Amino acid sequence: MMYIPTVCFVSLLVLLACGGCKVTDNWSSSAAISSKQTGHWAIVIHGGAGMLDKNMPESDKREYRESLERSLTVGESILKAGGTSLDAVEAAVRVLEDDPRFNAGKGAVLTRDGTCELDASIMDGRTLKCGAAAGVKTVKNPISFARRIMQETPHILFAGEGAERLAAQMNIERVDPAYFITAKRREQLERKMQEIEAAKKIAASAASRSTHDYYPTGTVGCVALDLAGNIAAATSTGGMTAKMPGRVGDSPIIGAGCYANNLTLGVSCTGTGEQFIRHAIAHELSSLVRYQRCSLKEAARIVLTERLDPDDGGLIAIDREGNIVMSTTTGCMPAASADWRGNRKFQMWVDQ
Repeated sequence: MMYIPTVCFVSLLVLLACGGCKVTDNWSSSAAISSKQTGHWAIVIHGGAGMLDKNMPESDKREYRESLERSLTVGESILKAGGTSLDAVEAAVRVLEDDPRFNAGKGAVLTRDGTCELDASIMDGRTLKCGAAAGVKTVKNPISFARRIMQETPHILFAGEGAERLAAQMNIERVDPAYFITAKRREQLERKMQEIEAAKKIAASAASRSTHDYYPTGTVGCVALDLAGNIAAATSTGGMTAKMPGRVGDSPIIGAGCYANNLTLGVSCTGTGEQFIRHAIAHELSSLVRYQRCSLKEAARIVLTERLDPDDGGLIAIDREGNIVMSTTTGCMPAASADWRGNRKFQMWVDQ
C-alpha cells in the first residue's frame, strides 16, 4: 500500500472540498473590511420568490416595479449620503412592509385562523449582532422592532406574547391586527383551505407538498454595503398562506433566512422556510465563500441547486467586494439592485 504523507493527504481533502469553486489569492480569513471609507456602496432588495404570472396585466407589472423602485431609492439615498448599511436595510424593508402588494406587514398572508403572524430579522455584519421577532400580531413594522431587539436587549429572538409585551415596553408603533388583513389575502386563504380540504378527501399524505402550497410570493428583504465597508441584511415576512398558527419559518432565523458578516457577505432568503432552516442556507452561503473560496455567484448556485430542492426558493446577496446576486429556482423573484458604479437592475423573472 502506497504511503501518502499527512500534509499531502490534507491538501487533497481541501482541494476536493472546494469542488468547482475557484480559490482566490487575495483572501484573508482574518481581515474584515475596515471602517475606512471605501467609496463603494451597493444595495439589493427582493419581494419574494414565487410564481407570478408573466401574462399579468402590464399595469400590475408596472406597479411591482414602482414598489421596488421606492424601496431601492430610499435605501440607496441613505448609502449615497454616507449612512449605515443598517439604516439602509431597515428603511428599505419598511417601505415594503407598508406596501400591501407584498407578504410582509400590511397585506401579509393569513394563518388558518385568518390572522397575521409576522416574522422579521436584521443583522449587522460588522459586529455580528442581530435581532429578530416571530409571530407578532400588532407590530406595524417588524423589521424596526427586530433592530430595537438587537440594540436594546441582551437577546436575539423574541416571539409571541413575550414579543408583544416587549414591543409595548419599547413604545414600538403598534396597530390593530385588522390593519394587516386585505381582501386579497382573505380570498387566497379561502382557496388554500378549499385545497387542503380537497386533499384530505382524497387521502393525500400529510407530508406531501406542492409548489403552490409553499409559495406565498412576497417575503421581502434587503442587503446593503455602505461606504465604510460594512454589510447588513434584513428579512421580513408573513409566512405561508394557511400556515398553522404559531408556525415560524426561516425569515427570523439567523443563518437560515438572514445573515451578514463583513468577512464574507450579507444575504436575505425567500421560499420554503422549512428547507432554508434544515440546510442553514444563509450561513451555508457565507461558509462557501469563506472556507471554500467560492465566488458569490457560484456559492449561490450551489446552495440553490445542490442543497435545496427545485423550486424551493431564492436569495439576494452582496459580498464584501460589492458583487451582487439575485437568484431563484422558482422562475420569478421581484428584485432590484444598485451600486456605486452606476449599475441599476430590476427583475421580475429570472430570464430577464
